[in-house]
Amino acid sequence: MNKNLLGIALGGLLIASGLGASGYFIGQTLYNAKVAMNTAEVKGLAEQRVEADVANWSLSFSNQVKSKAEIPSLYQLAEKQQQEIVDILKANGFTDEEITVGLIDYSTYEYRDENQVVVEQDHDLTGTISLETTKIHEIAKVRAAVNKLIAKGYNISNHAPTYRFTKLNQIKPEMLKTATKNARIAANEFAENAGVKVGSIRTARQGNFSITDAGQEYGDLYKIEKDIRVVTSIEFYLTE
Repeated sequence: MNKNLLGIALGGLLIASGLGASGYFIGQTLYNAKVAMNTAEVKGLAEQRVEADVANWSLSFSNQVKSKAEIPSLYQLAEKQQQEIVDILKANGFTDEEITVGLIDYSTYEYRDENQVVVEQDHDLTGTISLETTKIHEIAKVRAAVNKLIAKGYNISNHAPTYRFTKLNQIKPEMLKTATKNARIAANEFAENAGVKVGSIRTARQGNFSITDAGQEYGDLYKIEKDIRVVTSIEFYLTE
C-alpha cells in the first residue's frame, strides 16, 4: 500500500470514541479530515461541573390602608416590618455589606363610579430588601425563616434567588488543556486507522466557554450547580 500522504484520500466525518476523563471532566471529540491533504482537523471537548459562588436574592413586602389619614401609622408599620426582616437576615449570618435595604415606596389607587367620582382609595407602602452573598447554601435557610412572617400577617413576596459562577478565568487553563489533550487523542485514533502519525499543531481555535445550569441546555441562573463547556478546533500535521 502506498503511504504517500498526498495519495491518501481522507474523507468523511469521524467520531472519536472511548475517550476517558477524570473528575468532572468529560472528554468527547468530533473531528473531520481534510481530503487529499496531510492534515487532520479535530474538535476537542472539555466539560466541568462547578458550584456557583455568588447568590442574589430579593424580597418585597407591602401594606395597605383605605384612608389617607392612616398613612403615618402605615409607614411606621412598614419600617417595623423592614427592620424585623433585616434582623432575621443578620441572625442567619448575613452582614450589612451583603444586605441592601430599599426605599419604602408609596402609591395610591382610586376607584371611581360611572360619573368618575372617587368612591374609594387604596394607599400602599411597599419595601424591598435584597441580598448579594457568597454564602450560597445559606439562602434556602433564610428564605424559610422569612416566610414564617407570613403567618403573622405580613404580605411578603419571596422572590426566587439567582446563582452565578464568577471564577471562570481560574478554570479556563485546565479546561483548555483537557480539550487539547482530547483533540490529540482523537487525532491519534484517526491517524492509526489511516496508517499515519500525528505531528505538531498547525492551527488552533478556541471556542466560547458556555455556562448552563446543571443538566440544562439553556440558562445559568437558577441552580447552584453549573456545567462549564468549551470546544477547541485544532488542525494537526500528519506524517508517515
